[in-house]
Amino acid sequence: MRLRPRTLRQIDSPIDTAYALLDRRRNGRPLLDLAQAAPQYPPAPEVVAHVAAVARDPRGSSYVEIPGLPRLREAFAAEIADAYRCRMRPGHIVVTAGCNQAFCLVASALADPGDEVILALPYYFNHDMWLRLNGIAPVYLEPGPDLAPTAEAAQALVTARTRAIVLVTPGNPTGVTVGPDELARFAAVARRHDIALVLDETYRSFRDTEEPAHDLFADPDWARTVVSLHSFSKDLAIPGYRVGAIVASEPLNREVLKLLDCVATCAPRIGQEAAWAGLTGAREWRRARVREMAERRECFLATMAGRPGGFEVLSAGGFFGWLRHPFAGRSTEDVVRELALAYDTLVLPGTAFLPDDRGTFRVSLSNADRSALTDFAGRLAVAGA
Repeated sequence: MRLRPRTLRQIDSPIDTAYALLDRRRNGRPLLDLAQAAPQYPPAPEVVAHVAAVARDPRGSSYVEIPGLPRLREAFAAEIADAYRCRMRPGHIVVTAGCNQAFCLVASALADPGDEVILALPYYFNHDMWLRLNGIAPVYLEPGPDLAPTAEAAQALVTARTRAIVLVTPGNPTGVTVGPDELARFAAVARRHDIALVLDETYRSFRDTEEPAHDLFADPDWARTVVSLHSFSKDLAIPGYRVGAIVASEPLNREVLKLLDCVATCAPRIGQEAAWAGLTGAREWRRARVREMAERRECFLATMAGRPGGFEVLSAGGFFGWLRHPFAGRSTEDVVRELALAYDTLVLPGTAFLPDDRGTFRVSLSNADRSALTDFAGRLAVAGA
């Protein structure tokens, strides 16, 4: 009997689709890969040394407690308390196998099939995929003129079936940051309707300020509404170690732990050890990487200021640039395919992050130094000529 897999209600992985284009390249020319967002430098020396020591330890490959390595939870609680100028307890923290898993666990703990979750556009594609895969209806929140979502617009979308509002800030793919005042307004909407405000804060360290990303944790009753998701992948240059975290109420975390126990038992120990070493021993290294990324964003904006080839930057922040192509009437998938095959430049189409084609695409600035960004602008100039 032949296996007949269930047809999953999702799109194919945009990352896999993008890299599949490379199978059609035959020219052998150097590729400018601006698709997947990942640091192109190794972790801090302190992290590497600690990971090596753990690998040699007979206990280094053992399970850890389902909520996470206790000393990592304590260190991250201290990190949150410092970064947000608030009080935070380790009991509010669950360590996960990356921020993607954090979102999946939280969404599944909050919503049943047939429920609704409000997603700000452009969404992070895995959020949309997971909801649809599980029969949860994504309700799309259109951005304002500055590409930032507003609480007022979200308020109009809440129904009796709404279970959460999801924001990514700084955004993936746009890099747009939702300011503290607007986040407070989102929290007020969520509280008014007794739903969750889920903030994916993967790129919080890569904002243009060291001020707190928001003041929501200062509210003694924050856990009634706020769920904050974090990643150590970009901050500590350990994407393959798969380690992230949920900051939420203890009742929600108890439900999350039931799911985590089933799907992974616990997040990988080696990733948790690496995150602990980075949080406790690599603060200056982290600050230096943040400065480097800010310099890349400035370089990107400078090289694109003249709109080479008619390509226009709509926003830039975190690890990303969000662009509009000049080819009215052409599908973005076709434009992205041509950039890859004719101009050896790999980017992600905006259709991976939107329910329709708006002529946009994402560039990962983490993959390019100054010379690569200059090269990118030159290739766009030729492509649009």
